[in-house]
Amino acid sequence: KKHTKFFLLLTMVFGGITGVGLWFTIALLNPAATSKLIHIFVFGWATEWVFFVIEIVALFIYYYTFDRMNSRDHVIIGWIYFGAAWMSLFIINGIIDFMLTPGEWLQNGDFWSGFFNPTFWPALFFRTFLALLIAGLFGIFTATFSKDERMRVTMLRYSGMWLIIPLLLLIVSAWWYKNALPPELKTLIFQEMADLRLYFTGFALVSVLLVLGGLILAVRMPTVLSRPVAFVMLFLGLCYIGAFEFIREGGRKPYIIYDYMYSTSILKRDMERVKKEGILKQTNWVGVDEINDRTRIAAGREIFNLLCLPCHSLGGPINDIVSMTKGYTPLGMEAYLSGMEIHHPEMPPFAGTAKERSALAHFISLQAQTKADKPSTQQPVMVTEPAAFDIENDEYVLLGWSSGGGLGLSDGDQTISLGLSPKILQAQLIGRGETPEIISESVSVHYRMQPGGMEGVFEPAGESGLFQTSLSIEAVRRGGVVDIEAHGESGEVIAKTTLQVPSANRMGCFNCHGGDQTSFNQQTAKDILEAHDSISRTDLRGLVKSKGQVQCQQCHSDTGKGNDGRLTLSAAIHGFHLAYFRDRQDACTVCHMGEGEKPKDCLRGIHRQVGLDCSSCHGTMEEHSVSLLKAAGENNKRAGKLLAIVGKSSDLVDRIQARRPWVNQPDCLSCHLDFDEPQ
Repeated sequence: KKHTKFFLLLTMVFGGITGVGLWFTIALLNPAATSKLIHIFVFGWATEWVFFVIEIVALFIYYYTFDRMNSRDHVIIGWIYFGAAWMSLFIINGIIDFMLTPGEWLQNGDFWSGFFNPTFWPALFFRTFLALLIAGLFGIFTATFSKDERMRVTMLRYSGMWLIIPLLLLIVSAWWYKNALPPELKTLIFQEMADLRLYFTGFALVSVLLVLGGLILAVRMPTVLSRPVAFVMLFLGLCYIGAFEFIREGGRKPYIIYDYMYSTSILKRDMERVKKEGILKQTNWVGVDEINDRTRIAAGREIFNLLCLPCHSLGGPINDIVSMTKGYTPLGMEAYLSGMEIHHPEMPPFAGTAKERSALAHFISLQAQTKADKPSTQQPVMVTEPAAFDIENDEYVLLGWSSGGGLGLSDGDQTISLGLSPKILQAQLIGRGETPEIISESVSVHYRMQPGGMEGVFEPAGESGLFQTSLSIEAVRRGGVVDIEAHGESGEVIAKTTLQVPSANRMGCFNCHGGDQTSFNQQTAKDILEAHDSISRTDLRGLVKSKGQVQCQQCHSDTGKGNDGRLTLSAAIHGFHLAYFRDRQDACTVCHMGEGEKPKDCLRGIHRQVGLDCSSCHGTMEEHSVSLLKAAGENNKRAGKLLAIVGKSSDLVDRIQARRPWVNQPDCLSCHLDFDEPQ
């Protein structure tokens, strides 16, 4: 009778309060989905409420007729309660699992297709066995309070059977449940959603602990010991339910009704239209009509409420957007919003225009955590005065260049090594005349770096007439400009030029991965490793602790196709970030920022003056990434997955040729046909 009173207070009083709270909460978080479920299953809800009333009445009769009703009739009332409660489970199960697997309802809109959806039966058995398991745990907990030792031991063993047998059946039904999922949903839940791994681990661990606990309590134990064990097991049982519900809820993402309505309340069929027209124009109760410099933050707040608030809090205890985005600048946040659904399939695509995306990015980064894009305090080292050259009278012209592209200088080398090699400088002396001639005999080529004054001599490089020298990374750190001179046989200067070493201390990784916003530092490196571990299921942070440094080139070599089918470093970096920088003209300079106050300070020389940028020679982010990924081969799964980002309907994959990094470089003759003016 005491147990029944406790049960009544728990299920009817506390359950009634939380039931009202549940409806209040879901109506706030997703009124569109709540309305849809009510309209689709209105008679299902009505039927469930009938059984719920029977359940309440039966429980009250059962409790208040103790010692006043004969045993047989009392037990019948208990069975009536059980039947009504299980029928409530039966009906609610159909509605809840409809949200995960709507099945043929998506095509025919039929009530019964939605109710008896693909996971209805396995979910029903799973929840039934889970309920029996919880009943056993409550029975065990109640039995430990019995002062009659014989009664206590008997009830512990009896309740233990209600624990162990349903648990074994529960595991079988869980396997059935998993296999009833559509293949794409099964892959998403069990392979691609990193956030659910903790709950899978917890589910498996609690299963083992419950079996062990049930076996332990089946043995005669002292009351002092059995009661804490029973309490812990009851707590684990509730965690068991929690783990399952988190997996089921998480498995639906990015939808609230799978493949029909996103968690943002936007129907899948309307997404492209909302992207084009904007989310603010689709909503009648927002306070911002137009986005400009004055209204940008207010618009960002409105968009956050519409698109983010159903899942994220602003400084709250669950899914706090502030802590999740602490490393992002507005520029980085905007990039993340552009492609968050690609590498985080639990996230819906951003539903809005580019202006709305920028407003939301600024609100999250500035308003939520007061972090802005801060300009570097370093001034760019620029070539302002080229070496003197008399086009009419000079006998020689000296050419100088740097091989291997731009060099990003990192302060996070203790954590991550990108495999940067010494910078190779090359030079060539041309004798001018009616027939130009390469001069390599009886001359020497010298260099001096500024600032710093470091000096050196170029060495002949084979029979091609080239001169070559290498600069250490540390030397490049100290100086950005190289004065190059060609000396004649007697030591006189016969030609000279000035070369800007392409390097940058301000790589843009910090836009998304934290740091002090002036360099690639230790914090930036650690955040990159954390992201890599989360998405690729690696343990690079553990590797840093044991070996002190992660060398990217060990797995992602740039000299071939990578180890064990892994992508080259260039293909991996550009291919992964393609999701965030699609359709952006400034994609290159977001990361390759140079050292100046503005990202485009990394562009210099005649090409900048005539309006060219990186994509003029290297192609857009899409073209550049596709060329690198295609080099991995048709059977490389990683490359295939990243190539899918550009879209199945795109002709890029067919049109762009495969390119090996640092081998197949842009050719000047692509524009300067026959060495003439550019076409």
